[in-house]
Amino acid sequence: MPWDEETQEFIYAERPNKTLIKRELEGLQALIKRIIALPQVHFDEVPMSDDMREQFVLARRIERGALNRHIRYMSGRIHEEDMDAMVAVMDRQGLPQKAAVERLHRVEGWRDKLIAGDNALLTELVNTLPGCDVQYLRQMVRNANKEAKAKKSPKSARLLFKYLNELDEQQDKG
Repeated sequence: MPWDEETQEFIYAERPNKTLIKRELEGLQALIKRIIALPQVHFDEVPMSDDMREQFVLARRIERGALNRHIRYMSGRIHEEDMDAMVAVMDRQGLPQKAAVERLHRVEGWRDKLIAGDNALLTELVNTLPGCDVQYLRQMVRNANKEAKAKKSPKSARLLFKYLNELDEQQDKG
């Protein structure tokens, strides 16, 4: 151990926190796996050097065990790249999926409220969704309630969800 003459103490080597290093490495490996799983169209948008792009193309072709080793290798090399730009592109590509999931949750909420008997929502949907057939909508709600009381499979609830989803998609397009 080295001795410090000024302070009359031993100098201990300070190393970085191992847990922090492992978390950063796991985050890098998760980013690499997300980039590997991207469709080719989105993969081409990710900014990286030609050498790193070749490594990603190779990673797409190799088997599972070798893939894990290759991902660990790439996580050591990826520090040379512009990580902020890569993360920004990956975040931007995840937004359409989040919007689609949010829309489906909204439609599920409509279905559940209609089955629970929310007439105000029924009126609002008829006024806001173009091409909404009130009679068909009420029939689907009635049938879904009957099936729930009889403890049958929720066929009408699924059809109601499908119908509301189609109407919502038409509104988004139009």
